[in-house]
Amino acid sequence: MSKGKILVIDDEDIVLVSCKRALLPEGFEVKTAQNGIEGLRMLEEERFDLVFTDLKMPDIDGIEVLRIIKQRWPGTGVIIITGYQTVDSAVAAIKLGAYDYIEKPFTPDGIINAVNKALEDRKK
Repeated sequence: MSKGKILVIDDEDIVLVSCKRALLPEGFEVKTAQNGIEGLRMLEEERFDLVFTDLKMPDIDGIEVLRIIKQRWPGTGVIIITGYQTVDSAVAAIKLGAYDYIEKPFTPDGIINAVNKALEDRKK
């Protein structure tokens, strides 16, 4: 049985592969999308417990993805991942309902801990 269903949206293949490598052995079901539009399409088709989305993507950015998720699927947790962290973007993401904000490069343990904490907090 899966510990949770996670969608990772990022335009960098290395991030998608890294998240899968970290989370699959921990018992999570992981699906990936290479851009925000593809990720939102996947959300239309199936339910996810948690979404990781990159902040900077070529089609729509992570803040817009977050905004749409919180409007359409308010029970879905969102964690922003980025290599371009600024205080303003972190504050904007949290104000819009992001659960957390993680800087690249991240460690497998960092991702696993963020997922476990986010899913545990959702149960409360």
